[in-house]
Parts: sequence; C-alpha cells; structure tokens
Amino acid sequence: MDQRTRRISSIAGATLAAVVALGGCSGDSDSDSKKKSNASASPAADEKKPDSDASASSPASAADQSTPEGAVAAWVTAVIKQQPKEACLVMAEPAEGSKPAKVGSEETCGDDAPDRKQIDSTVEQLGESFTPEPPSADPKVEVAKAEATGDTVEYPADKITVDGQTLEKIILSHSTGVTADQLDIKVHSGRIEDSWYVTNLDFDIG
Repeated sequence: MDQRTRRISSIAGATLAAVVALGGCSGDSDSDSKKKSNASASPAADEKKPDSDASASSPASAADQSTPEGAVAAWVTAVIKQQPKEACLVMAEPAEGSKPAKVGSEETCGDDAPDRKQIDSTVEQLGESFTPEPPSADPKVEVAKAEATGDTVEYPADKITVDGQTLEKIILSHSTGVTADQLDIKVHSGRIEDSWYVTNLDFDIG
C-alpha cells in the first residue's frame, strides 16, 4: 500500500509553498513521523465571532472575507475551479513577532508574480484531490461555522462540503488504500485587520 503525505506547511508572501513527500508503506509504518504545523496568528485583544449562520459559502469570483467560513469557501472553490490567482488572493501569512503580516495581492498573486508557477502547480495538485465526482462547472462549497479562538479558526475536512459531499470523503475517493482514520486535513483561517484569509493547510495522510 502506498501512503502519500501532501502538506502545505507555510505560506510565504501570501503564496503557496507546497511540500510533497511520497513514501512506501508497509505494516510497520511509524505514525509518529507524521508532521503537523499550526499557523501563527497576530495577537487579539478580544475575541470576535463571525456573524454568519450555521454555514457559509462563497464563489471564488466574489470572496466574502468578512467571515472565516467565507474565506475558506472562496479558497476551496478557487482551488477546484483551477483559479490560482483567486486562491492566492484569499491567502495570507500572519504576523509573527516583529515580522508583519502579508496578504495576497496583485504583486504576489498576479500573472507576473515571482512565485506564480509554484502557485499554479500547487493549486493544480490540490484541485485534483478536492474535486468531487461527477465534477461540476460551478461547485457549491459550504463551510460549517466554527468558533474563533482569538484571530484563528480551523476547519477539519469533514466540516467542508463540495456539492453536498464532505471534502474528507472526496479526498478519500481519490486516494488508494487510505482510510478515514489515516486522513488528517485541516484548513486554518486567520483574521488580519478586518478580513479573514486562509493561513495554513495541514494535509496529512498516513
């Protein structure tokens, strides 16, 4: 059986930095070797909760970044529709220490951006895993509401649906020899000033 670990471990300059590791699997695989990362968030003086209903959805062409659910829905939609620029524009790197926050912009996400080829490649890879069967031209993405901890929220793949199917189920359908208990995927959203962005993605299988 093959185990695949695909993980977006960091977002630098509001671009996608993909780390793809492929390894053989046997019955003695070491589960402790699985790595996880947590996105840093800028400090919050108080906790603001999204004013959304039980869930939120958003097309990539009209990203609603007033809530974390809207930002995540827009990002997942852009990935599925193979719109790397739109996906990048709703991504950000939170402030850390003296390092200021960076958000997606025309400079970092446009056609002439230095990392555009990497963005395109990553969105293409993720899009294959995120697209349900049968695919639709205009996928409906919904993200269940979650409570924010300060300026951050995380969404497990089973809380995100695409055309009525959970993202967890869709990813499993594209995987070989992987079971639900081996899948650990979370999308992180963070608030920067008055908008929400996708700030990290834990994508671990194994």
